[in-house]
Amino acid sequence: MLRPFAVIAALTFGATILQSISAIAMESSQGELRVEKMADGFDVPWAFTFLPDGAMLVTERAGQLWYLKGDRRHQVKGVPNVAADGQGGLLDVVAARDFPQSRTVYLTFSRPQGRGAGTAVARGRLSSDATRFEDIKVIFEATPGARGGRHFGSRVLEAQDGSLFVSLGERGDRPSAQDLAREQGSIIRILPDGRIPSDNPFVDVAGARPAIWSYGHRNPQGMAMDAKGNIWAVEHGARGGDEVNRIERGANYGWPVISYGRHYSGLKIGEGSAKPGLHQPEWYWDPSIAPSGMLIYSGALWPKWRGDIFVGSLKFDYISRLSGTKLQEVEKLQSPETGRIRDIREAPDGAIWFASEYEGALYRITPE
Repeated sequence: MLRPFAVIAALTFGATILQSISAIAMESSQGELRVEKMADGFDVPWAFTFLPDGAMLVTERAGQLWYLKGDRRHQVKGVPNVAADGQGGLLDVVAARDFPQSRTVYLTFSRPQGRGAGTAVARGRLSSDATRFEDIKVIFEATPGARGGRHFGSRVLEAQDGSLFVSLGERGDRPSAQDLAREQGSIIRILPDGRIPSDNPFVDVAGARPAIWSYGHRNPQGMAMDAKGNIWAVEHGARGGDEVNRIERGANYGWPVISYGRHYSGLKIGEGSAKPGLHQPEWYWDPSIAPSGMLIYSGALWPKWRGDIFVGSLKFDYISRLSGTKLQEVEKLQSPETGRIRDIREAPDGAIWFASEYEGALYRITPE
């Protein structure tokens, strides 16, 4: 059954996308911004991706994948079954770089595993009429871990060489983030068909899972690539200690041995905030902002923001802008529309789009 949903035709970034439903102004360091509601009626929109012809795909955590173009909107059939429990469900969606030729789309989701669930990645093809997800193959599935609905991650990012980086939470099982025999609490790297790249750091380490690229992560829910091809991730801390990390091959980011936060009980986490051999974050928040979704801006519409990192806050309802050689939060973009931001992406024309869970809506930011 289709929920009430507003979507109207005609704005373009090379092809027809969506027309504004409503708009307000928001102040920023680059002057007044225009914040427009572009589509609504979603139930916990988790992620979205732009297609080359001006269409969009949007995931809902409960397991629905939606296609939007102009005044068209329909549910895409054939999506894998998900374990929609707590923070789990249908999570990220990314159109492959060669989508115009292959129509390949990647999804991350919590996959049922007996009485539990684990983070998985599926590759499929969007049918020519965009009504079905076809030729589905699960190309990665985490080793079974803790039960319950916490800390699945999960973002997927296509690197410049075509390999895929995928972020996985530690499922609330803190020690697993330091255990190379499990992928929980790691960022993995796989090839588009699920094979393991031969130059992954732990391929030849006895007992280690060969997909692991970095580990010691708690619950990374944002990931982006900068202009030089470096991978960055943002992850949830506990009570304080949300982190922005530059992801390096084979690196250990410390969770739960080190952290700038505390347990929700107020007790100390691990051994402190630093330890030799464990990587420090480029930035951390205390108190936690509950970060989800991340982009590194191209500068297309706002040249002074080129290379800046934008992160959505689930807790304090704003968009954090981070900048500088020594990274720091330099601006909070906030309006009534920036409530509980789950995803944030740059459109092909340089506009910044975000998904709000509170409103169940997609918004677009452009210069006023």
